[in-house]
Amino acid sequence: MINNVTLVGRLGHEVELRFLPSGKPVTRLRIATDASYTNSDGQRVEQADWHSVVVYGRSAENCHQYLGKGSLVYVEGSLKNRRWVD
Repeated sequence: MINNVTLVGRLGHEVELRFLPSGKPVTRLRIATDASYTNSDGQRVEQADWHSVVVYGRSAENCHQYLGKGSLVYVEGSLKNRRWVD
């Protein structure tokens, strides 16, 4: 089975670098992807979806150093769904 995801979008906030108890760097990116279409009434509709991406190690450090809010990013990785009860 293949579990591969490719996202191209813009960052919704500044990149904050944190460290795990083991000392390994980690950051969470919020990426907005958008699409537009014309509905049945002829109106143009824009739609945005938000994605949480977790980056570890040297890649997390690079994200913190080179990316900022609004940066266009290309991300490849595997998809993991997390569910929680409010």
